[in-house]
Amino acid sequence: MIERYTLPEMGNLWTEFYKFKTWLQVEIAACEAQAELGYIPSGAVEEIKAKANFEPKRILEIEAEVRHDVIAFLTNVNEYVGEAGRYIHLGLTSSDVLDTALALQLVASLDVISHRLADLIEVIRQKAREHKNTVMIGRSHGIHAEPITFGFKLAGWLAEVLRHQERLNILRETIAVGKISGAVGTYANIEPRVEAIACEKLGLKPDKASTQVISRDRHADYVQQLALLAASIERFAVEIRNLQKTDVLEVEEFFAKGQKGSSAMPHKRNPIRSERLTGMARLVRSHAGATLENVALWHERDISHSSVERVVLPDACILTHFMLIEITDLVKNLLVYPENMARNLNCYGGVVFSQRVLLTLVDKGLSREEAYAIVQQSAHTAWNKPEGNFHDLISQDPRVTAKLSPAEIEKCFDPQHHLQHLEEIYQRLDI
Repeated sequence: MIERYTLPEMGNLWTEFYKFKTWLQVEIAACEAQAELGYIPSGAVEEIKAKANFEPKRILEIEAEVRHDVIAFLTNVNEYVGEAGRYIHLGLTSSDVLDTALALQLVASLDVISHRLADLIEVIRQKAREHKNTVMIGRSHGIHAEPITFGFKLAGWLAEVLRHQERLNILRETIAVGKISGAVGTYANIEPRVEAIACEKLGLKPDKASTQVISRDRHADYVQQLALLAASIERFAVEIRNLQKTDVLEVEEFFAKGQKGSSAMPHKRNPIRSERLTGMARLVRSHAGATLENVALWHERDISHSSVERVVLPDACILTHFMLIEITDLVKNLLVYPENMARNLNCYGGVVFSQRVLLTLVDKGLSREEAYAIVQQSAHTAWNKPEGNFHDLISQDPRVTAKLSPAEIEKCFDPQHHLQHLEEIYQRLDI
């Protein structure tokens, strides 16, 4: 388990320096493995470990001439190591280094993302506890449906992010794979035992059957999982945006002192962070499509995936990380307005309790069709009229009063009926 507060920042994991650092880790692990098996002198490995270094600027200078990034890297490392450098990269091909090192970057990035996700889980859990009994209207098709609580809504969010946590745990196993199997992956010039030892030293497992590269279905899976997480964050953000509409105003993004919403309209308090998250989710999704295109390489390899991955892998990781930071802070500091929730719930005289009236009339002996027609008539009469009052219309309808007492009618309009199983849902999620 990686210590929470020793994790590097995401941006640091995708610098040129960190990339070359992981390349060197792979090269040294391969040298150590070969020394353990007696293929190269152990003294040479100690000399390599003591002297090996690199300078990103120098590597780029060499690459400008040789037009090959791994050769430029090795040339620079050997400038530091000297004679013992002849044992570096022995029997390896470039993709052994590139793909195994990339796995190290992706695992490290996933660890950072997973810890940020844990922060979001805790914030949602706490907010769900706080608003367990904050009654509001549930909506379907954007239309008032039946009562829920804001805590119940958040419980749904919590269940979703917990599923993401499970997916990321599985994904870590999928992506934590290295290959040191040489050109086209046949181990012609390097033993499988070298790969096994080196990967163990790096905290990876050997790919069961690589070509010259690790198959890109793993990387496509990685970015698709990030895209799915981003889609959930977008769902939460869109919900906040909808609930912040002026005519709804049940929740609102925190608006800091001195913050301004519009250059023209001083009254504006816009859900800019939620909107930003929506836009970022679109980007991450687009990257998922690009990684799917990378799966179909020619034969044992081509290089068409490389240029794509140099953009989409760091971008997807950095975007997802930032999105998690944003949504966590947004939910933690979300302004919630229970009075507005109660106002919206009871508009048109509690028309949203129509199903309770319907079912109670059916229970009293009316056919469903007859009861439905009675309730719908009162509901539609009350609907969207300033003076419309479903409760009063139902209470005055002789077809209803012939079946229901005043107390039974009042019971139909009690929102607590809709919350009777809330505790069971909370127990499932350990809220």
